Amino acid sequence: MSVRSDDDSWDITESVGATALGVAAMRAAETRRPDALFRDPYAARLVEAAGSGWSHIMRAQVAAASGGADSAAEGAGSSVSEGAADFGGGADGSGSAGGAVYSSLAAMLIARTVYFDEYFAAASDAGIRQVVILASGLDARAYRLEWPSGTVVFEIDQPKVLEFKNSVLADVRPAADRRAIAVDLRQDWPKELWDNGFEPTAPTAWLAEGLLRYLPGEAQDRLFGDIAALSAPGSRIALNIGRGRREDSTALRALRERRKRLLAEAGITLNLEELWYPWEGRTDPREWFTARGWAVTAGDPVTLLTDHGRAQPEAARAELDHHILMTATRGDENR
Repeated sequence: MSVRSDDDSWDITESVGATALGVAAMRAAETRRPDALFRDPYAARLVEAAGSGWSHIMRAQVAAASGGADSAAEGAGSSVSEGAADFGGGADGSGSAGGAVYSSLAAMLIARTVYFDEYFAAASDAGIRQVVILASGLDARAYRLEWPSGTVVFEIDQPKVLEFKNSVLADVRPAADRRAIAVDLRQDWPKELWDNGFEPTAPTAWLAEGLLRYLPGEAQDRLFGDIAALSAPGSRIALNIGRGRREDSTALRALRERRKRLLAEAGITLNLEELWYPWEGRTDPREWFTARGWAVTAGDPVTLLTDHGRAQPEAARAELDHHILMTATRGDENR
């Protein structure tokens, strides 16, 4: 059950803001793999700047991604090794049932990162030079991707979240014209976008990565309406969604307990389930955009990872099947 309110706010180490640190830690772990599917050279720096507790979490994830605690936690102390084991074992999903689910959680974050990186590459190839990343968190794509000359990347998020990222990466030059817009998506963010130079007649590549679960259904539909109203022909949006309610399996319960224990070891209080809104009872984004004339394509993490040489074990595949990766493109007729 969500404990969120309509006017809640946060900084990077609390509530929804802290989830960005967990995702960045996963990206840092993937980056350190010799067979990494992407490289985010800024993820570790962002996590480390949040304090020793989050550095502990990151080391545990690095250990899990590398297939065991010893290889990544050497010299870091036994607590990291134990934490890595608690976080789910090897990157291939071996170990306990909870370990397989942890592997699927990491795999989902890796899959969606690859999917959205490729989405932006395709948008650039199509001539799109205007990008909007909604609830950008610690997303470093404005810095780490190769953008064509003239590309403007708008990042929208809570003021304290952007303040943290701007401070940590102050000495890094973005690869595009990055414009950080500090505004809550429940406020008049379209006006702020316009005031910062958004061009409504130019096609836009929108991204809502990991966002929808933190919005109630009616707020999701309002967001989609605002996006559609601001989208010129040729615009596109990419997002990830859940596929209905999951059974509360033994593996999922084990994952929650392991995650709770590792967070406690790091001195971090965070309950994801209390921050989420249910998938049930909300409009399916595929149906919403299709009904308004957008061309929708959907992918799945299992196929994407397999195509990239990262096949998943059966237990992880079963969990990954609950996730959908989606792109919608606006044609010339509807808006």
